[in-house]
Amino acid sequence: MTVTALAYATDTLPRTTVDAVMIGGGAAGLNGALMLARSRRSVVVIDSGTPRNAPAEAMHGFIVLDGMPPAELLEQGREQVRHYGGRVVFGEVASTEPAAAGGEGDPRFTLTLADGRTLTARRVLVATGLRDVLPDVPGLAEHWGRGVVHCPYCHGWEVRDEPIGALAIGPASVHHALLFRQLTDDLVYFTRGIELDEDTRARFAARAILIVDTPVQDVVKSEDGGIAGVRLTDGTFAARRVLAVTTRMHARTEGLDGLKLPMVDLPDDMGRHFASGTAGTTEVPGVWVAGNATDLTAKVGAAAAAGALAGAHINAHLATADTDAALAAAQGGAPVTA
Repeated sequence: MTVTALAYATDTLPRTTVDAVMIGGGAAGLNGALMLARSRRSVVVIDSGTPRNAPAEAMHGFIVLDGMPPAELLEQGREQVRHYGGRVVFGEVASTEPAAAGGEGDPRFTLTLADGRTLTARRVLVATGLRDVLPDVPGLAEHWGRGVVHCPYCHGWEVRDEPIGALAIGPASVHHALLFRQLTDDLVYFTRGIELDEDTRARFAARAILIVDTPVQDVVKSEDGGIAGVRLTDGTFAARRVLAVTTRMHARTEGLDGLKLPMVDLPDDMGRHFASGTAGTTEVPGVWVAGNATDLTAKVGAAAAAGALAGAHINAHLATADTDAALAAAQGGAPVTA
């Protein structure tokens, strides 16, 4: 067994109430945990092991770490959290419910994992990330994160100068195509039955973007396992090496219904995320949210920064609650412990 595997095996759920639990082990959850662990808080990260960017070979747009494989970033993040005494536990959260409070202004929460294990925490940081919903085009999903890309900043440089096909899913796809036009002179826009007005057609023509109105039937695989192009419903084959598509983005909500967190819908059915305020605060006392679960467009760096801010905010609230409890104990004549 490797050192890493041994570390995973020894990360168990504590039986005592912890200061904070991070639901989600991506950049936001790990950075939130790091901030709290470095403040000597007891912290547990619940990691489902299914990060959004798992199919990608590398992450980009994050200074110094540009080009690092996503799995490597997460592995280093877990080890840093462990270094300061935090725990990273792999599992799926089945339910999260408010529990009996530890005192006024000091809530408690009980988490139950899919395997029946339970954990009680004083504060919760929801960092579950999001789920991308691709258009229903046969053969598209198997190339996701490689030949099928969505973010010009995450993948754009790597697909520069390739023949790119932009698959429309709604109004947002128009601007999305213009961003990818910056990366290649060979861009085809497949409307997929979504109407384009004359002004948009004129703008596309001015940028030498070819518009194809014939519906896309399926994605055709190349001999090397990549994308050869798309087949249209009239039998025509359009050669493309890369397909760019905006996705519908939905915050992962599994196991969180008991918290009754408010959510926000984006226009045109483009997504749904948790509502949040300053530093990731929510309307539910004791619960914060950070990363793609509340900011659907956040890149890795922004998600990590949001997790750090939420972690610091949680620590500040815990410090106030600890002081209130110590003062109440002192005034009541009870012994005060550190």
